Amino acid sequence: MRTINKEKIIANCGHVVVLKGGDSAEREVSLLSGEAVFQELLKQGVNASVLDVGDSVVVDLESLKPDLVLIMLHGQGGEDGTIQGLLEVLKIPYTGSGVLASALAMDKVKSKLIWQRLGLNAADFVMLNAATDWQAVIDKLEVAVVKPVNGGSSLGIAIVQDAASLQKHFEMASQFDSEVMAEKCVVGKEFTVGVIGDLLLPVIEMRTSREFYDFDAKYADEDVEIVCPAQLSEKEQIELNELVRSAYSSLGCTGLARVDVMQDQGGTFYLLELNTIPGMTDHSFIPIAAKQAGIDFGDLLLTVLELEQAAN
Repeated sequence: MRTINKEKIIANCGHVVVLKGGDSAEREVSLLSGEAVFQELLKQGVNASVLDVGDSVVVDLESLKPDLVLIMLHGQGGEDGTIQGLLEVLKIPYTGSGVLASALAMDKVKSKLIWQRLGLNAADFVMLNAATDWQAVIDKLEVAVVKPVNGGSSLGIAIVQDAASLQKHFEMASQFDSEVMAEKCVVGKEFTVGVIGDLLLPVIEMRTSREFYDFDAKYADEDVEIVCPAQLSEKEQIELNELVRSAYSSLGCTGLARVDVMQDQGGTFYLLELNTIPGMTDHSFIPIAAKQAGIDFGDLLLTVLELEQAAN
């Protein structure tokens, strides 16, 4: 990674307000991410404030008068283009992807349809509703992953192999989102790749004894094995890099993001989803991968600020 001019970045960013919290199902993770980012910005000498986003967000922002907003809101209301649209109306610059890219990435169906249209590997899926023929879905997908269409942190996700379980977990996933999908389960290795503009961070492979890398594995399980950099052949690395770059650019993403990928037992990579506001807790992948690349947390955040400065 190229050397950054810390003094110049800090001088140019002015007053930075970190948005955290919100009212999505991922609020608790957002509070942790936002506080970690806020404390590190202060440590770096940035003129920073932090705001727990609520109903008075417009009044709060007008009072704080930010020159730049660093968004650390995970899930609906923060990652789906909503807060981005508000900041556009208020004419306040912000970090990360814009309204459309955020909305597309948050919607697992829309993003997958774009990727499939472009010939990028993404697992087959079926939309679910109360009138779904549950057995027909199992016959089609065999083993399915039930997911809220708009959501993150693996909340509401389950792997099912029969019609009764599919219906049960559809109802459970519906508590997190009004739209629920069943995706063909890809059996194999799970990877995640951080993207910062045109830079790809070292690939992480997640290994867990759980059925899949769920919420508890991400934020609570100390026995999860994080392999970074992942053990890939040169050919696999090139193929994965191309897939990740294509996924990122096809949705129009900018700034920091993270792409989750599965590799089946035959070696084929499949896109799972793209996160435009990845977590920044002590369990989060982006800081882990950045550290492997020789980028400390402070430099990582300053690079995020610099990318927004360069875009304006």
